[in-house]
Amino acid sequence: MPQSFITNDEFLSNRCIWVNGPVIVGAGPSGLAVAAGLKNQGVPFIILERANCIASLWQNRTYDRLKLHLPKQFCQLPNFPFPEDFPEYPTKYQFITYLESYAKQFDINPRFNETVQSAKYDETFGFWRIKTISSSDSSFCEVEYICRWLVVATGENAEKIEPEFEGLQHFEGNVMHAGDYKSGASCRGKRVLVVGCGNSGMEVSLDLCNHNAKPSMVVRSSVHVLPREVLGKSTFQLAVLMMKYFPLWLVDKILLILARLILGNVEKYGLKRPPTGPIEIKNTEGKTPVLDIGALQKIRSGDIKVVPGIKKFSPGKVELVNGQVLEIDSVVLATGYRSNVPSWLKENEFFSENGIPKNPFPNGWKGKAGLYAVGFTKRGLSGASLDAMSVALDIAKSWKEETKQKKKSIASRHRRCISHF
Repeated sequence: MPQSFITNDEFLSNRCIWVNGPVIVGAGPSGLAVAAGLKNQGVPFIILERANCIASLWQNRTYDRLKLHLPKQFCQLPNFPFPEDFPEYPTKYQFITYLESYAKQFDINPRFNETVQSAKYDETFGFWRIKTISSSDSSFCEVEYICRWLVVATGENAEKIEPEFEGLQHFEGNVMHAGDYKSGASCRGKRVLVVGCGNSGMEVSLDLCNHNAKPSMVVRSSVHVLPREVLGKSTFQLAVLMMKYFPLWLVDKILLILARLILGNVEKYGLKRPPTGPIEIKNTEGKTPVLDIGALQKIRSGDIKVVPGIKKFSPGKVELVNGQVLEIDSVVLATGYRSNVPSWLKENEFFSENGIPKNPFPNGWKGKAGLYAVGFTKRGLSGASLDAMSVALDIAKSWKEETKQKKKSIASRHRRCISHF
């Protein structure tokens, strides 16, 4: 089935394009899942992607050693299981292969190198107007899409968070975000300050250790560290099972008891636990607990040094809030990502100022006037998949009703809209 009524030649020459279906912004796992659902329902669509590939976060902004933190059955997209020969925790390369197979299976062909500049609902015509800049080789083309439905699938991790630190501009050593870090091979023997103690900070520190670097990890706030597995079973899987029978507070208590038995008292290594339990804090604040895959052992042995917050940088050095001064060669900012929705979506009812839907999961996927969101649940790939199925079914229902009842009216509006530009 065609994904729109336009050809490639028209795309490069036309300024205003009518889409007989939704426009999906973002070709990561969330956007692909929505697209597959729409394909199954026979709904045409266009999917826009600013990068030159699907899942650009996974392909371009992840380190080499990354694996899925959860078992594959919790990370698969709708209607397409992982290959049986994939391990329980697929590597990033296996996950990318899986996503490429997914796009091929459902014949999803995003329009790459197309950056959305703005999206605004036109109340006069009752359509969304999405303005983009399309780049092809050395040329650029401004395009405006007109559609009835808009799916925001850019997710929670669209832009790097790079906090400012006093004196960092004078540091003189190499400074990079974890999104630009690939491996510790180039850091052998070097003293590296890793800023952040989430899953990325822990894994980058572990990778640096494995390449004989000397990492110090900045722990500025409290963090839950849990074993990735309990008696050979996924901790996440265990938590999901317990949630069926026990209240959340009890599940949290059991998880913390198991963590203490398996990992010991992590607070004596500078990893203070939050007062709120790991599941509750994930649900309320979106803070993911660290699933330990070996970093804690390196912390115990002293190969990874845990240090407090940063006061300021100076050439080749960093001063910590406790007055300690470390000589360092490089800095890796494992400080996370944020949504970029506020920079282009001209709407303030559905999304909050930080680019996340105001209504929490499971009610944050549908807004007004044909606006939808996928990939903002703070519940990983499984949460995105659930929302993607809801969005696809809801749009399909509306599309089929409008196609049947208002075909002539829509065609008339389309002609007026094109001539308007």
